[in-house]
Amino acid sequence: MRCFRLLNSVFLAAALFCGLLAVPASLGAQKPYHIVDRWKIGGDGFWDDLTADGQAHRLYLTHGLRVDVVDTLSGKLVGSITGLHGTHGVALDNAGKIGYISDGGANAVVAFDRATLAIVATIPAGTGPDAIVFEPATQTVWAFNGRSKDATVIDAATRKVVATIPLPGRPEFAAVDGKGLVFFTIEDKSEIGRLNARSLKLTAEWPITSCEGPSGLAFDMAGNRLFPVCGGKVMGALDANTGKVLATPRIGNGPDGAGWDAKDKLAFASCGEGVLSVIDAGAPGYPTIETLPTQRGARTMTYDAATDRIYLPTAEYGPAPAPTPENPRARPSVVPGSFTILVVGR
Repeated sequence: MRCFRLLNSVFLAAALFCGLLAVPASLGAQKPYHIVDRWKIGGDGFWDDLTADGQAHRLYLTHGLRVDVVDTLSGKLVGSITGLHGTHGVALDNAGKIGYISDGGANAVVAFDRATLAIVATIPAGTGPDAIVFEPATQTVWAFNGRSKDATVIDAATRKVVATIPLPGRPEFAAVDGKGLVFFTIEDKSEIGRLNARSLKLTAEWPITSCEGPSGLAFDMAGNRLFPVCGGKVMGALDANTGKVLATPRIGNGPDGAGWDAKDKLAFASCGEGVLSVIDAGAPGYPTIETLPTQRGARTMTYDAATDRIYLPTAEYGPAPAPTPENPRARPSVVPGSFTILVVGR
């Protein structure tokens, strides 16, 4: 009997050991995110979107009348692209050479050399270009014009406009699948649109009634899923083939940015109330697994897959001016010199 108990113990220990070895890789994704650094960039004015270049260790920040460029190894400002009129987004080509800025105040797309930060072209766009993406299959740049409700398509080789495509509503953010499709949120109609970059045509328009006023948009290339962030404290998860809503996980209030971690199948929503919501899109029901306190105003974000880092811009705020008929939702002023990047990691 003693020998039997001993063998039982050996088998149990072996089973436990094997069980430990068999812990799913996805369990690593459950490690909580936290703020690992704060980079004081300084400067005045508001900001919008930002873009990470993980291979070059650079971060491009739209910051009012300029784009600031930060070294992500040191957190230091390495330069700025100036002479702009109201920046909103930055897209990067896949050759590592040229970047493109949506300069909403100038109704233009500004191309710059990523090595020198020198402006190499200014290309007319529609009225109020905001979201901007580089489409690799056709080597084109797409600027989504919020006020004229259309998209300007630019040939990256010639830096000339090849098409202006009318859209069914006001576009907000955009994403590409890398194979010739371009998706965008339609904020004023609570829809997702799909464009074919080869035919230069709108091929789908999907209402998402469970997702009010979608803004930021992330894309899962492997799973072919879209993740728009919406009002009402929800994120949508959609099938990118059919537009079918798969889930609406809960997130924070006032979201504007979204991100996707392909390795661990996590979707992110940066929310202006001061939280980062993390959704496990690899689990049934798409549970929200973390609500990380960040800072008020940290509503946009970018995810750097090379380092598993999330970057969120924000600043300190002063008092809001009294509302007027011309400006009923006056924003509070930004404290001069307080512009900061929050660095989130695990």
